[in-house]
Amino acid sequence: VDDVGRAPAGGGQSVPSTAPVVIEVRDLEKTFRVPDQRIDSLKERATHPFTRVHYRELQAVKRISFDVRKGEFFAIVGRNGSGKSTLLKILASIYRPDAGRVRMAGRVAPFIELGVGFNPELTARENCVLNGVLMGLTRREANRRLGAVLEFAELEEFVDLQLKNYSSGMMVRLAFAVMVQADPDVMLIDEVLAVGDAAFGQKCMDVFHERRRAGRTMVLVTHDMSTVQSLCDRAMLIHDGELRYIGDPEEAALSYLRLNFGGSSMKKDDVLTPIVPDMNARIVEARLIDADGRPVDNVEQLTPLRLDVTLEARRDLAEPLFGFQVRAESGETIFGFTRTLDGHGQDHVARGDRVRLIGEIENRLVPGRYSLGCWIRRTREHGDLGLQALPLFDFHVYGTHPGMGSVSVEADITASVERRDG
Repeated sequence: VDDVGRAPAGGGQSVPSTAPVVIEVRDLEKTFRVPDQRIDSLKERATHPFTRVHYRELQAVKRISFDVRKGEFFAIVGRNGSGKSTLLKILASIYRPDAGRVRMAGRVAPFIELGVGFNPELTARENCVLNGVLMGLTRREANRRLGAVLEFAELEEFVDLQLKNYSSGMMVRLAFAVMVQADPDVMLIDEVLAVGDAAFGQKCMDVFHERRRAGRTMVLVTHDMSTVQSLCDRAMLIHDGELRYIGDPEEAALSYLRLNFGGSSMKKDDVLTPIVPDMNARIVEARLIDADGRPVDNVEQLTPLRLDVTLEARRDLAEPLFGFQVRAESGETIFGFTRTLDGHGQDHVARGDRVRLIGEIENRLVPGRYSLGCWIRRTREHGDLGLQALPLFDFHVYGTHPGMGSVSVEADITASVERRDG
């Protein structure tokens, strides 16, 4: 388990390991009784009066324990049916656990399912006040913040419309705006954010970054691994109701991809490797070359890194983005950059087509061993994975000027003595 005090993936402030715990979960369990057959009508009950309904038990959460510290952005990931949404509902006090305990500090605002906490027969105005009170505001405070809620949700014109006439997108905007204006200490957010459009999604991300700077705490359930890696301090992977990994967001994301595309036989003690299946593209060829185009493994310091990579699309890729990361032998990311398709109007790669990425990268690396990896991201549909990691190759930089850190930079700085008069 990683120390919470490391720098977050999103480049924000790190969460000290001495920060107080605001969510404490110990040995949590939750089981549901699921009927093997259903009798839905009076006719079925009348014709089969003595039929007994048999149930099976589905253990959704199995003895899960973890802590979340103040100011931490914490992700819960897992396949559909793994128990992550059940866990979040227990944290939100929607479900009562069968065993274990949950301790929460501060005001909590859940944003879990579309329409939860809303009365469709009431207007947006009435629902805003009602939900604000449920989130810990006084009635006066909820009324005072109504204007800000409607402005954020861009629903001023529909404030007196009953919610049953709202679209799903309008409902999401309203629910999220209520949560934002309630300004809770802890936010619990499910994948429901994927219902919104791109502009609303960006507005949500802006709020998340603002809340991070303000020291708020968030627990996020999502299938979007890019959000996990860019936003969260730590991530937890659960599978079949069990905690399989907790710690570094990138390792959790890679483990999640392995579960989805590498079979479901992953065990608790499996070693995590950055190898994921070909869900977006496969590597046809990836090599580091010299000035004459010949493959090399070693590059002299300050000599450009010449890259020649060919990928084959395993499915149609809409608006693909190719991200590259150079990492040190320790696994630390040194630098990265992204590229899109060249050429006017080229925003799509058909299945079976190939993409060649070739060119030079300025080499400021100090001598040592490094690796180059590629992230392939495509526009995705709701619930669909759009991110894939591909390790390309390892290489060695050699030279006689080691320097400090990982990169050597030019600096135009002079040092001079200023003598006192007399």
